[in-house]
Amino acid sequence: MDLKIIKKDKEKTIFTLNGINPAMANTIRRYIIEQVPTLAIEEIDMSRNDSALYDEMVALRLGLVPLTTDLKSYNKKEECKCKGAGCASCQLVFSFKGKGPGTVYSDAIETKDPKVKPAIPKLPIVKLLKDQEIKAEGIIVLNSGNVHTKFSPGLLTYRGYPSIKAGKNANIKKAVEECKGALVAKGSSAEIKDIVSWNEAYEEICEKNGLEIEYSDEEFIFTAEAWGQLSVKEMLLEAMKIFDEKLGEFNKLIKKLK
Repeated sequence: MDLKIIKKDKEKTIFTLNGINPAMANTIRRYIIEQVPTLAIEEIDMSRNDSALYDEMVALRLGLVPLTTDLKSYNKKEECKCKGAGCASCQLVFSFKGKGPGTVYSDAIETKDPKVKPAIPKLPIVKLLKDQEIKAEGIIVLNSGNVHTKFSPGLLTYRGYPSIKAGKNANIKKAVEECKGALVAKGSSAEIKDIVSWNEAYEEICEKNGLEIEYSDEEFIFTAEAWGQLSVKEMLLEAMKIFDEKLGEFNKLIKKLK
């Protein structure tokens, strides 16, 4: 197994991974989306709302705000020592308030934990007119995307690594020209030069000019995009940690079989 970073920035990482199969690639994708936990607003008490939006709409917007998450400091309620009663290890109180005129943004969400704050400070929540106010407070909890998508830390997509195979009547020169730098001629065939920008439009150009696209079932291109709660690296490490734990549980169950 070999992992190679192709492109990386603050929010997105593109990498290749070989030595796995489609089932494993899809498992990594599902664990990122469904199993890696993050913090999100779960309960809201709206004490004042003079805005044009219903309480429920404001609550929905607040619940979808990505919050920076410290996985070492918080537990899921069902896994906490308090057994879900609610303590500092499984829930966090927040407050939200604003006064018009003007737009109240996500950075109006405040907690007593400096590590927990809106990952995107300037998400607009509600617009207030002169003398209008809004006040709310509630509870932030840790959970995973299989419970609600607001707890999902990001998105992971994958595809088999493409390669080019030239047919007998392939017009390689024309395909290279039309792909405008994304494809280069190589011997009697062609090779993808810019895998990051490679898309279906280029594939159609190749097929139109007699070049066949083949996709590997052992090497894959992954695009991981974090929504701010965790970094891409934290997402992947946590996903593999959870996967290992579940495999360990499965191994114990197998040993009990007679």
